[in-house]
Amino acid sequence: MSIQPFFAWFQQHDGFIDTEAMDVIQFPDSEGGRGAVALKDIPEGHTVFFIPRSLVLSTRTSTLPSRFGMDAWKGFGLHEGWSGLMLCMMWEAALGAQSKWSTYFDVLPTTFDTPMFWNDEDLAELQGTCVVEKLGRDQAEKDYNDKVLPAVNSRPDLFVPSDIPTRYSLSTYHLMGSRILSRSFTIEITDDARQHAGDMDAGNTSIVSSGSAMDVDEPKPADGNSCENDHHPDHHAPEPGRDDQAEHGQEGEGEEGGESDEEEEVAAEVVMIPLADILNARYQSENVRLFYEPDCLKMVSTKPIKAGEQIWNTYGDLPNAELLRSYGHVDWLPLPTPFEGEFGNPGDVAELRADVLVQAVAAQDATKTMEQLEERIDWWLEEGGDDVFLLDMDTEDDDEEGHSTSKAKAHSELEIPSTILAFTRLLVSDTDWARAKSKGKPPKPVADAATLRIVHAALVRRLAAYPTTLEEDRCIAADAAKIQVLSVNKRHSLVVRLGEKRVVDAFRGLVERTLRDAEVKEQKEKKENGAVGTGKRKGGPGEKAGNGSKKAKK
Repeated sequence: MSIQPFFAWFQQHDGFIDTEAMDVIQFPDSEGGRGAVALKDIPEGHTVFFIPRSLVLSTRTSTLPSRFGMDAWKGFGLHEGWSGLMLCMMWEAALGAQSKWSTYFDVLPTTFDTPMFWNDEDLAELQGTCVVEKLGRDQAEKDYNDKVLPAVNSRPDLFVPSDIPTRYSLSTYHLMGSRILSRSFTIEITDDARQHAGDMDAGNTSIVSSGSAMDVDEPKPADGNSCENDHHPDHHAPEPGRDDQAEHGQEGEGEEGGESDEEEEVAAEVVMIPLADILNARYQSENVRLFYEPDCLKMVSTKPIKAGEQIWNTYGDLPNAELLRSYGHVDWLPLPTPFEGEFGNPGDVAELRADVLVQAVAAQDATKTMEQLEERIDWWLEEGGDDVFLLDMDTEDDDEEGHSTSKAKAHSELEIPSTILAFTRLLVSDTDWARAKSKGKPPKPVADAATLRIVHAALVRRLAAYPTTLEEDRCIAADAAKIQVLSVNKRHSLVVRLGEKRVVDAFRGLVERTLRDAEVKEQKEKKENGAVGTGKRKGGPGEKAGNGSKKAKK
């Protein structure tokens, strides 16, 4: 549909758009599809648009929770996770023109390319990646059957029974979940904000982002707290303190940097923000950010934008696995060192599960029983240790605005994660295990040969989990003709697999090089220790030289 009816609706509800500076057009799929474009040169610090809080769609701005009754709402568990917001969205959509957000629903996507909706054949292409186990489809269906459907059936006055098979179906629930996953934002809600909003969800701190929702920044000091429009002085900004707004608590004038003596409790809330969610994102291409104001949310340029350029928001420079899982697309950009000449996402990472390290130990050390290993694993987890280790080739720095920027490390700059070494030491060394239990501290991350052999074996196992080899995927990616014959899903799977494999293989190479050095050191120590014991022992005649030699260190 045309974007103009949406623009008109947005402005009628006190939203502001600088229509002289931006528009929404259809970009090529490689550029994200529909997105915002600069119609003229936009300077840094320019407000491209702002959204009044009353137009943000959440469990606090929808009237459904209050009509349902907050005690009953919490009784069905709808205050936890995303199920409450998903039900609010289904209900608002079912209201049609009676809903304030009806025009907003008209521009939301109705189909998705995310793996949540793939068939088994296409999902098999993602074998070995961290995407499949994070889809969350089973948990979503459990929430629907255990919480949402019983709640809907309990209130025929709110949910028309004849609408349940369609407007409140499981497929509609999945659709709303995908909209949240791909287009939501996370904002902070303070105790003071709850009071201004009628305390509808006081004490609710369980609504959190899955990690894919876009964050909203605190306002820049230079921006002030006003959402008045400089271009249109007669524009009416929403009144602060309205009941349907999520007010941002004002800080007191304490002794430490203007903060109050007692910090407010802050909770994260996942919300839908019309217009802001139309902007696309790409690795390190961000040129605007959404800033948090007391009575609105402002999209402000963070650098100059040339006329004709796309206006990019940020997802936090996510790896392709997360981009595909949440948004249904991948980044295909020229890669820096150490992968010059290849394409992909410079922010790609890989995961090494703890159980892969356990399998490597069990395969190489027959003296360790699974019962012994499980005891050590339980201790590690109880002490707060990770069960999944991140392999990350990025190094983060802060830019002038305080935002983190990242760049890929060269092979020579990589380091084996200390948590992997510490966990492996816990599994391999009986001495370290005994010391860890007595002191309540994990082992030191020592990169000795015994530890590195296990880590190397685990990384080899990790690479073997994919349906194809790194060389096979590189061969396909380098051949344009081979890529073109692949379906979109298989092409995206190839890109995700290739990105993860590059990272795993880079760390495998690092461990292999480090292991060679450790083995040279180990052999040198054996020779030195053997030489120390070659002299004759003091004792009776007839003793052979070397009987008193020390055992080589293991």
